[in-house]
Amino acid sequence: MLRYLPFLLVLAVWIYAFIDCLNTPEEEVKGLPKVVWIIIVLLFGEVLVGPVAWLVAGKVRRGPGAGPSRWTAPDDNPAFLASLGEGGQRDEAGLKDDEAVPKGDEAGLKGDEAVPKGDEAVLKEWEADLRRREEELKRRERGEE
Repeated sequence: MLRYLPFLLVLAVWIYAFIDCLNTPEEEVKGLPKVVWIIIVLLFGEVLVGPVAWLVAGKVRRGPGAGPSRWTAPDDNPAFLASLGEGGQRDEAGLKDDEAVPKGDEAGLKGDEAVPKGDEAVLKEWEADLRRREEELKRRERGEE
């Protein structure tokens, strides 16, 4: 079993270098065109010259802090928090100054649930559109078209 270990290590490095070369954007490839690097990795993979050359000299390598920034949660992302402030000042409930907050039965909701005034208008437009479509379908079924 141990005699197969060098072959398996060479194969693993070969496959890793090939996949890494395929997945690297063209802008990050150094020295030669990407297609040439792929050919070098494939042709000289058995003796590890191609894969090692790719891993050492073929790709732009960045330091640990130089890569793309890590993902940050929205509540920690300054750009996201700044975008929330755009489009008018909002109060603590998240509503603009001109939006009404109907309560309880007035909005058809239970308790203190609230619907912003703009959302109510959108719902009414959807209902009107739905009624128009229903009437159109009924006319088609009766053959009045």
